[in-house]
Amino acid sequence: MTLKEQLMADFKEAMKAHDETAKSTISLARAAIKQYEVDNREELDDAGIIAILSKQVKMRKDALADFERAGRADLAEAYNAEIEILNRYLPEQLSKEKVMEIVKETADALGIEGGKQNMGKLMGPVMGKVKGLADGSLVKEVVMEFLS
Repeated sequence: MTLKEQLMADFKEAMKAHDETAKSTISLARAAIKQYEVDNREELDDAGIIAILSKQVKMRKDALADFERAGRADLAEAYNAEIEILNRYLPEQLSKEKVMEIVKETADALGIEGGKQNMGKLMGPVMGKVKGLADGSLVKEVVMEFLS
């Protein structure tokens, strides 16, 4: 079953179960996928869908920080529920330790030992290896820690 089929099946289940949070979250995700397909005139595969779902999670996490700063616990709770639902469709995220391993391996391969000036040289190749498997802010944090 493709990811798109899984989203549709879960949407139907959420409707039957009267789970409004899941229904609206999956509906918004499906709309984002459909919008991309219409705009770019191409059918997305699972990798493309994962990229869109990752973007949806990132958008919600960014808004979540704003809600928490503003003291809006109700909205923060709703966004946490949506993030949890979207994470069901994403691959397991790498731990900080695993990202550090990948950073060290990449740095060794490129001959980079430290120095903040090498940030860009190291970030690109590392992000290529962990795309979809680790959050960019976590990778940035680990790379900065490594270069220090």
